[in-house]
Amino acid sequence: MRNTIMLFSALAILLLNTGFSFAAKGDIYQIKIYHYSSSAQEEVIDEFLEKAYLPAMHRAGIDHIGVFKPRASTEGNKPEEKLIYVLIPFGSQKEFSKIESKLAKDEEFQSAGATYLDAAYTNPPYDRIESILLNAFEKNPNYGVPDLKGPKKDRIYELRSYEGHTEKISKNKIKMFNDGDEVGLFKRLGFNAVFYGEVISGPTMPNLMYMTTFENKADRDAHWDTFRTDPYWKELSALPQYQNNVSKNVTKFLYPTDYSDL
Repeated sequence: MRNTIMLFSALAILLLNTGFSFAAKGDIYQIKIYHYSSSAQEEVIDEFLEKAYLPAMHRAGIDHIGVFKPRASTEGNKPEEKLIYVLIPFGSQKEFSKIESKLAKDEEFQSAGATYLDAAYTNPPYDRIESILLNAFEKNPNYGVPDLKGPKKDRIYELRSYEGHTEKISKNKIKMFNDGDEVGLFKRLGFNAVFYGEVISGPTMPNLMYMTTFENKADRDAHWDTFRTDPYWKELSALPQYQNNVSKNVTKFLYPTDYSDL
């Protein structure tokens, strides 16, 4: 964990010193994906996130942290995947660059997270952490809190990644969401989106990612049936300028943990 903290702090400082700007305006999102092997590791990660990390992030002014797990045996997920997804929305590059130093000074965080933070090398709490950074889309500059009423255990959070053949082609798909108002279409059809973002650092670039949410699997399927037959989508997807702008679509079906803010 501390090596990860040092890496992202160094990355943030380097990018800021070189004049790089994550985004002109809008949120910055970080998705941390914990890879683990055992139920014992899962328990340690859950306890750390619930009792230490989320409360510390709240004290630091980050109001909503999403914590999700793969929905087993659902199309798009591999049953053997042992993953925990953590979605962190930052309001600015400054907020992102300063968060790790704030956590390092938070004594309550250090104490509550001691089992995880001070784990011995012979008993690591996870196998690896994957991290993805994203800029919010211009058309949807801020994250949303889903308006769902049903039990968390039944909910479907659909995380999609659209990869592009080249940077230019990937930008074209993002333009389809912004200028083509695919974002507006999702909103009109009630997809309860959490975020839309362009990946600026991650393992499958160039790509964009977004997350939509539903009460359950049947609700999810009904929404997509409506989307596919919507007259505006048929018109938009047929436009010549938006053809062949996705090389791979990876879809993950998740559910929120009991302690998730989102």
